[in-house]
Amino acid sequence: MELSLKTLSLYAISLLEKAGVSSPLSSYIGEISVLILLILFSYLAYRLAWYLFKRIFIPIMQRSKNQFDDILLKHVFFKKISFLVPALLLYYFAEGALFDLPLLVNLIKTLLNISFVLIAVLIIDSLLSTVNDYYNRFEISKDHPIQSLIQITKIIIYLVALLFVIGTLMHRDLSSLFISLGTLSAVLMLVFKDPILGFVGGLQLIFNKMIRIGDWVSVPKHHADGVVTEITLTTVKIQNWDKTITTLPTYSLISDSFQNWRGMEESGGRRIKRSVNIDMDSIHFVREEELEQFRKIKVLKPYLDKKEKEIETYNKKFKVDPDILINGRRQTNLGIFRAYLKVYLHNRNDLHSDMTFLVRQLQPSEKGIPIEIYVFTKTTAWAEYEDIQADIFDHILAVIPEFNLKIYQYPKSGDVSRFIQES
Repeated sequence: MELSLKTLSLYAISLLEKAGVSSPLSSYIGEISVLILLILFSYLAYRLAWYLFKRIFIPIMQRSKNQFDDILLKHVFFKKISFLVPALLLYYFAEGALFDLPLLVNLIKTLLNISFVLIAVLIIDSLLSTVNDYYNRFEISKDHPIQSLIQITKIIIYLVALLFVIGTLMHRDLSSLFISLGTLSAVLMLVFKDPILGFVGGLQLIFNKMIRIGDWVSVPKHHADGVVTEITLTTVKIQNWDKTITTLPTYSLISDSFQNWRGMEESGGRRIKRSVNIDMDSIHFVREEELEQFRKIKVLKPYLDKKEKEIETYNKKFKVDPDILINGRRQTNLGIFRAYLKVYLHNRNDLHSDMTFLVRQLQPSEKGIPIEIYVFTKTTAWAEYEDIQADIFDHILAVIPEFNLKIYQYPKSGDVSRFIQES
């Protein structure tokens, strides 16, 4: 074909000379005309190559069960390969079209060398993206994502390609550019500080299993609370529960603290830790008539019988005078209420009895005495967890008056009525 192009160029030159065009000008016009024809032919070859891919290869891949080739199509891998066809045609046949213009041939070949590098980078980029997407389809990708490694590989490829382009334009060897690059290492460290820190931070996060895609994390400093959707070279994306997206520098999760809820999800239980404040004025020793009333609560009767026998034995042993309330041991309405809560919670089938299970009294304050429920639900699903928690405290708030107790509220209703009477 090269000989045919040269023959075509000579024929075009002879036609121009017969038309009265001077020899040097006819040579230039003839060869440029043939070059334009070569460019048009190369473009048609590209269109033909892409047509064959679309009509023959791509339909076959779409019908196959292999998912890898589907991802290749998504990243237009074959279209990028088609770019090689016109570049190769121009590279090998430009010299035949421009035999009298060696400087232009050298310029075209230099540009084509650069285009080969760019096309190769595009193809490798598409292939790496395909590998990453294919890997993310496996469960292991949640524990060991490779997106950071893919991104650092792409950066290295881009840098090598850039150096090759500079070397081609400056007519310098690639090895000499790498040597001179060493003198700029400090500047490069400063320019690529975030990617380097991000890459190191990403490796620490992944290999120490501190975070993975799908984890629920809370980062109070950055007001992030949601699910990790992406871990890249320099950033971690978190979709908050309000559907907003928070993007954090990867290294910030190493340098700052964050909370990962994965342990809770893997344990199969989610903690309820909530308290109600009891008005201390409503706490008193239980009278006999109250005890009889409490015995009517079916779940409390075994506890009350056992406790009363224990108290009676103690008081007889130490000859306690029952007429004075503070002598000996007596039950309080708050103690019986706590016992009821333990039985009530143990009887629920949506709570873990084999995890921490407490009904405890916290430090009294000017806002009453807190009775805290510290238990774990059998579900970690947010909506179900909230329903269980609400059911428990709906019940607690409703039964408190049955134990002659009052919830502390500020201001207390008694304070308001006293204020009205005094005024």
